[in-house]
Amino acid sequence: MKNLTSSSTAPLDHDALSVVLVTAGYDHTIRFWEAWSGLCSHTIQYSDSQVNRLAISPNKRLLAVAGHGVVRLYDCNASGTSISHHDAAGRGINVAPLSTFEGHTGNVTSIAWHCDGKWLVSGGEDGTLKIWDTRTSRAQRVYDHKAPVNDVVIHPNQGELASCDQNGSVKIWDLGENGCSHELVPEEEVPMRSVSIASDGSCLVAANNKGRVFVWKMQSGITDDEQMERTELQPVTKFQAHDTYITRCALSPDARFLATCSADTTVKLWSTSQFQFSLNRVLQGHQRWVWDVAFSADSAYLVSASSDHVARLWELSSGKTMRQYNGHHRAAVCVALNDTSLE
Repeated sequence: MKNLTSSSTAPLDHDALSVVLVTAGYDHTIRFWEAWSGLCSHTIQYSDSQVNRLAISPNKRLLAVAGHGVVRLYDCNASGTSISHHDAAGRGINVAPLSTFEGHTGNVTSIAWHCDGKWLVSGGEDGTLKIWDTRTSRAQRVYDHKAPVNDVVIHPNQGELASCDQNGSVKIWDLGENGCSHELVPEEEVPMRSVSIASDGSCLVAANNKGRVFVWKMQSGITDDEQMERTELQPVTKFQAHDTYITRCALSPDARFLATCSADTTVKLWSTSQFQFSLNRVLQGHQRWVWDVAFSADSAYLVSASSDHVARLWELSSGKTMRQYNGHHRAAVCVALNDTSLE
């Protein structure tokens, strides 16, 4: 990921944003960073609540922000390229959202974009998954999870979702069939915290509150009775990744690594070769819980966000912190990174 470590100070171009890096959390600010310099380019005030999750649209133009009861969309370049858009306390400016998705009650805990940006999915403490039409800001579908949702991801085939909840369930939702096709309960009454699906659709990974990771092989097959393609899941391994809460698990874009972050202040990187999931390295430096991680497009770097108010850019080949993003006044609990090429 050349752009992240470049010394260039050229402003991001609105039509070809090279790197969009955003963090947020409990200080009611959303901070956009110049990834290569570590400087905060602009800050948006989010007065409604804390920010729980962030997701950047595939074309890098829109930022989805999950707070309490709503998801709001912001223009990633709303305040231009000036670095002076802060008040005296550094709280940032009030930027009107482009649209607001209302309907959840309680915190919205997860969001994910469709590959073309036509819709996005959100999950919440109210036990629902909602699929939103980004053009109308209306919920096209609502699924009852029957427990507070902690995470949701979209399968690379764009036709299925994977989600997990506070009751310990991992569910697969078939959008074609408009319902839940699989329900997995790895450990009874142990909350499942996070889910991730490999970019090639080869496996599903889920992590829970006891620091354990579960892996299923995913295969597409044709049912005999309906002659329809359907994903089949085969458990392949489980392992103890941390001694306490795992807050997020994320497979790298090249599917070679799994990152897990935890209440133990570390990020661990696991090799996924042959579904063995061996420990590659431990990233140490944060002082408090690490809440969220995001890989670079080339899988060479990782950004993490922590309760110590700091986000860090890690070079995975060396395990070193390459940049530190300082500025949040309270816990930074979510990070989003998009440095994919749009060419």
